[in-house]
Amino acid sequence: MTVGLVVVTFNAEAFVRRTLDAVAAQTHPPHEVVIVDNQSTDQTWAVLEEATRGWSIPVRLVAAGGNTGFASANNRGVALLEPCDLIALLNPDAVPEPDWLEVMVRAAEAHPEAASFASRLMLDGHPGVLDGAGDVCHIGGVVWRHGYGRTIAEVPDALTSQPVFAPCAAAALYGRADWERAGGLDERFFCNVEDVDLGFRLQLAGRSCWYVAEAVVHHMSSATIGIGSPFAVYYGHRNIEWMFVKNLPAALWWRYLPRHALVWMVGLVWFSTHGRGKSFIRAKWDAIARLGDVWRARRAVQAGRAVTAAQVLALLDRSSLVARFWRGPMEKRRLLQRPGNAAQGER
Repeated sequence: MTVGLVVVTFNAEAFVRRTLDAVAAQTHPPHEVVIVDNQSTDQTWAVLEEATRGWSIPVRLVAAGGNTGFASANNRGVALLEPCDLIALLNPDAVPEPDWLEVMVRAAEAHPEAASFASRLMLDGHPGVLDGAGDVCHIGGVVWRHGYGRTIAEVPDALTSQPVFAPCAAAALYGRADWERAGGLDERFFCNVEDVDLGFRLQLAGRSCWYVAEAVVHHMSSATIGIGSPFAVYYGHRNIEWMFVKNLPAALWWRYLPRHALVWMVGLVWFSTHGRGKSFIRAKWDAIARLGDVWRARRAVQAGRAVTAAQVLALLDRSSLVARFWRGPMEKRRLLQRPGNAAQGER
């Protein structure tokens, strides 16, 4: 199966060279690479030109003409790819092992029922610590990467390939036909949660996601936005609302709305006591302001749904959020205390 690779960059001069060197070293190289730069203000473009000079892999460097966002830039990159069976997305702060694409393509060939494939993300520079083993979507309106910030010993199932809800787009593989039928990433999101949204839409279409435990990528975890930064809080918590409004079947939406409201209240208290209350409130306000547009998108998504509400419910996490609300902040605090992680953050 042929695979095209898209990388989106923004002020990535400090780390993108490692990513590109790892791409060039793949045992199953992509048939083509498209790199879209979102108008970096540092030396990223010069690094891209130097790092890809002399490549045997066809590569195209594209200037976006502005910071169009992660979703839009990836959609543009995919549209520019020559015909291929599979699409790989890779963040500029993600460094894949040499056999990453080979293992991912092999999984795609073995699992034709799947539309997307998730990598095992390891926290770069911290051996044995997970950055995520597939994305989780909770019925109460919370998303996270399975095992984020925990050791492999604490999350042994991260070593087993299995179905998951969605891949983290920092290092993911999609069937091109599935990508095009779904319409790619939702550009309203700009960045954050757009990968879970796409994964949700693919699941609604009856197309699953397969986690590939052997496909290892070392990820700095969105080095440009910062753990718990106002930027991350705003886009993450705005986009969660749009993702749920678009994708959750009506029967489940009304059933779990009280739990979602509780999540809102807990989030407001948490972020307010940690100096991010304004970002959280603005996120929810702006999410509501565009609900009409998102509701129209919902109609199209639900009209094409190929699974029942009961099948959707089975895909969503329904565990207690008490431990999650406690453990998540503790994991972030622990990561911040590790040397070299002060500027890193969750996608």
